[in-house]
Amino acid sequence: MPSTERTVFVAGAAGAVGRVLCQLLLADGWRVVGTTRSAARAAELNAIGVEPVVVDVYDRDALIRAVVDAKPDVVVHQLTDLPKENDPELLAAALPNNARLREVGTANLVAAAIMAGVKRLVAQSIAFAYADGPLPLREDAPLSPTATSVARLEELVLDGPFDGIVLRYGRFYGPRTWYDRPSSKPPVVHVDAAADAARRAVTLGPPGIYNVA
Repeated sequence: MPSTERTVFVAGAAGAVGRVLCQLLLADGWRVVGTTRSAARAAELNAIGVEPVVVDVYDRDALIRAVVDAKPDVVVHQLTDLPKENDPELLAAALPNNARLREVGTANLVAAAIMAGVKRLVAQSIAFAYADGPLPLREDAPLSPTATSVARLEELVLDGPFDGIVLRYGRFYGPRTWYDRPSSKPPVVHVDAAADAARRAVTLGPPGIYNVA
């Protein structure tokens, strides 16, 4: 008989949102294949039931092989390249790398998803890249002209030959994030709520952009 097992490929599975998301998906009965760049984190993912893949998102060929081999129904993009601590100097140094990840890394992941024939791709974006305007800011409000890497990430996801879902998260707080409590700068979202939104987006909602804050 054909397998009825459902598979999700989570890029960035060892991150603050990715780890919680993987646990939620496993509890829902999904087979979860998750990426990390670290062998140590791969062992941690394996311990919670994730099938780990050590791969660099910038290695396009290796990433395509990893996604195609996993045969996923859905790909989830939870990749970031930010410091573990909220240090202004470290953050300033990391921003160009994070922008590159949004553009080049996302393009590679989308290419891999296309090669694997996935039906749905869910991607992490941010809800604090809007241009100034009257509150509350809805999903159809324009992004800031300076948010070029955010716009590119979203364009890649929404224009793909699959159901593209963009989750614009507020600033995270909670375990493994920069803040124990909500930041004084809205919008905000608890990391567990962010992960649950991604879990829901794996199967629910028409393609498009959703504020999660």
